[in-house]
Amino acid sequence: MTAIVSISKLSKSYVRGKQEVVVLSDLDLTIEAGDFVALMGPSGSGKTTLLNLIGGLDQPTSGSISVAGQQLESLNSKSLAKWRSENIGFVFQFYNLLPVLTAQRNVELPLLLTSLNAAQRKKNAATALEIVGLADRASHKPGELSGGQQQRVAIARALVADPTLLICDEPTGDLDRGTADEILDLLALLNREHGKTVIMVTHDPKAADHARHILHLDKGRLVEEVAA
Repeated sequence: MTAIVSISKLSKSYVRGKQEVVVLSDLDLTIEAGDFVALMGPSGSGKTTLLNLIGGLDQPTSGSISVAGQQLESLNSKSLAKWRSENIGFVFQFYNLLPVLTAQRNVELPLLLTSLNAAQRKKNAATALEIVGLADRASHKPGELSGGQQQRVAIARALVADPTLLICDEPTGDLDRGTADEILDLLALLNREHGKTVIMVTHDPKAADHARHILHLDKGRLVEEVAA
């Protein structure tokens, strides 16, 4: 297998007033292409910080991080933004859909940064909505959809540019158990049948059970367990 994420001696700290707060400390991690990894740990353990570093939303204080063959710490903000648009699909707890746009147009949004013409953008968005089982809801606005359907639209938006990696931060945190399981089954299907590498932060052990591996963070340090 090929490593899609390679992290070596990664540290991240912030300065609050006169105090340095260490969030991640000397962390080493390898994630293989095609894996489905759940990141777990108590609040403040560094889960979302690690996710943001892998997704290129933040830069490390020290150490190296390679994702999809690119050393992220070497990129400036403009290059990092371009790299994210080409390689990362983000799914968040709150769906971040634009209420005035239809599902189709919400899914198309990432493609506005590409050279695709309007017809190709529409076709790609329709394909993404079909993959998540919402082809018949393309013309509906977010307010006309259930929470689970809105999260499926958000996943379609994350998929539409065919990213290398899906980054999911508490993707089922705002959903009831039944709907959450449907979303997790969808992520597992995207991993299994579409070959998408998925990294998911979750507090929910039942959500983590859908992953192939579980990584536990505690005080910025990592312990790996194999998912049941």
